[in-house]
Parts: sequence; C-alpha cells; structure tokens
Amino acid sequence: MNDPLTLADALADLNSAEDFLEYFDIPYDPGVVQVNRLHILQRFHDYLSRQAAELPDDEEAARAVYRSWLARAYQDFVASDALTEKVFSVFHHVARADGGSTSFVPLDKVLQQ
Repeated sequence: MNDPLTLADALADLNSAEDFLEYFDIPYDPGVVQVNRLHILQRFHDYLSRQAAELPDDEEAARAVYRSWLARAYQDFVASDALTEKVFSVFHHVARADGGSTSFVPLDKVLQQ
C-alpha cells in the first residue's frame, strides 16, 4: 500500500469499523459489521494491545500486522456472536453470594479499558 500518510495519521482519520476494514482492504459483510462494529473494533484493540511491544517499526510491516489482527477480529464475529465472544465486561456474568448472577461492572474497571 502506498499511503502518503503515516500509519498513525491514517488511523487517526478512521471513524468507523467500515473505515478500518476499507482502509486495510478487508472484504466484509455489512450485516456482520452493522451488528458487531463495536465488538470488532474492541477485539482489534485487544489484539493489538497484547502485541504492542512486538509491533515492527517499519510502516509496511506494521500495516500488515494491523491488517492481520483486524481481519482476525472481524472473522471472530463472522464465525460467532457478541454474546459468545464476550468482548465487553458487561457480558461476563458472575455468580452472586445470594444466588443468581450479575453482570455489574464497577466504574474503576470500566475506566481500565
């Protein structure tokens, strides 16, 4: 890809899941993205966060890594759904001492994401 912008500059200009998928030239089903856009972007962010220390300095190599993780994040939701993937803390149910379960997320945990 011969993008005149740096990867950081290009990423700063992207606003939606569709923008990211189009920028990285990843074919997608609009129906899958419409239902899962926030989940896809959060999963992409999670994948990149785990790899941040190992990202290459070379722009083209970094773009390839970003593309592969975005493609994987998108595919996670082609093959599954948001309830199964549990990207966001609100989907994690915890047993309560008095029985039942809760998906309560304390504010301090929300701010960590």
